Amino acid sequence: MKNLAILFCIILLTSCGHSIKLAVPTVFKEQATMLHVSGARGNKMSFGNYKSSRIKRGMHLTYPGWGRGFFLENLLLNNIGLLKSEHVQKEKAQFRYSLSDGKNNVDIFGKERELTRSLEYKLIGAPSILNSFERIQEHQYIFSAVLQTDAAQTENTWELIMSNVYDRKKDTSRSLFTIIRPDDDGMATNGKDSIFIKPISLKNTESANGKQGRLLVKMLSGYELSTRDGVIAVIDAIDRNIWFYNELSGADKLLVAGISTAIFARKVNDTKW
Repeated sequence: MKNLAILFCIILLTSCGHSIKLAVPTVFKEQATMLHVSGARGNKMSFGNYKSSRIKRGMHLTYPGWGRGFFLENLLLNNIGLLKSEHVQKEKAQFRYSLSDGKNNVDIFGKERELTRSLEYKLIGAPSILNSFERIQEHQYIFSAVLQTDAAQTENTWELIMSNVYDRKKDTSRSLFTIIRPDDDGMATNGKDSIFIKPISLKNTESANGKQGRLLVKMLSGYELSTRDGVIAVIDAIDRNIWFYNELSGADKLLVAGISTAIFARKVNDTKW
C-alpha cells in the first residue's frame, strides 16, 4: 500500500509513452564519469573495474507485531457498525559482501529494519472490498552498514546510516491519506570525515516525442553524495548508474562505490517500485 500511488503513476506514464529519468545537473556531468551497474538488483554487481563478491544474505523476514486492543472503544463503535483495529508489521534483512576495484577491497555488512503501525476502521457486515479504511500512524525505516577497507589504508572503517521516519502525531498536513515515500537520507562517517546522502525526487517526465509531463506525486529517483566541499557522486536508482566526480582519488572512488552498491543491495527498501 505504501507505494500504491507511485506504482499507479508508473503504470499511467508507461501507457502514455512517458519516460522517467533522473536529471543529473549538466555542470556536474561535465566533471564526472558515469558507470552502469550490472546486476544492481541481483546478488552480484559489476561496473567499470569494480566487481563484487556474491552477496550473502540472512533471512529476509516480514512478520506482524503486537497491535493494541480497542475493547471499550469498540463497544461504542459497534453500535454504529464500525470495528477499530491496529495492525503492526515488522520487516528486517541483512547482507554482506566484498567489493574490489582490482587493487583494493572493501568489505560491507548491511542491516535493514522497518516498522509500520496503522489503524483500520471496518464496516461490520459490509460485503464490499471497499468496506474498510486504513491510516498509517507510524513508520520507521533504518538502514545501517559498516564498510571496512583494506587495513593498509588509513581511516579504514566507515559507518553508514540512513533513515526514514513518520509519526502522525507530528504530521501538520492533516492529510486523509498518507503515502510513505522512500525518501530516506543519512550520512557515512569514519569519525573524522563525513559523506552526506540526500534523496533526489522527480516529478517532471518526458515522452518519446519530447512532450513534458508531471507525476501525481514526487518519486524517488536517486541519491546525491556530498562532502562540505560539494557533490562527489550521484546514484541513479532508475537506470542504476553511478556518477563519480573525476577528481576523486582511487580510495575515495572505492568508498563511494561501496556506499552506492550497499544502497542497491537493500531488499526492505529496494529502490524499485
